[in-house]
Amino acid sequence: MINSQFVRFLVAGGMAATANYGSRFLFSQWVGYGAAIVLAYLVGMTVAFVLMRQHVFLASSGALAPQVFKFAAVNVLAVLQTLLISLLLAHWVLPAMGVVTLTEAIAHLVGVLVPVVSSYFCHRLLTFR
Repeated sequence: MINSQFVRFLVAGGMAATANYGSRFLFSQWVGYGAAIVLAYLVGMTVAFVLMRQHVFLASSGALAPQVFKFAAVNVLAVLQTLLISLLLAHWVLPAMGVVTLTEAIAHLVGVLVPVVSSYFCHRLLTFR
């Protein structure tokens, strides 16, 4: 049976990923692809922290500063993973596979989805304990 906390994590993460993914298109109007991914990740990370603290891990009574620090530390690894996967897919893997349209959008979507499971366990065991 699926853990209800993990389901809430997926829903909150889905909302954060939507904010992340959607804002990347907005940021891309002013900055390059890589910078837009990082800025969009910050948007998604902010949405994720608020939702996870209040609705997933029910940790709103805990000290805010340590939670923010731990959350950011976990997400530094995740953003690096997202950036690396997005860039590799967009610039080398997808073009080599013959994908020539929407390569950046597809690559970024995959990059955002990859760190879901590792982030859940890191936040559960470290950030919001």
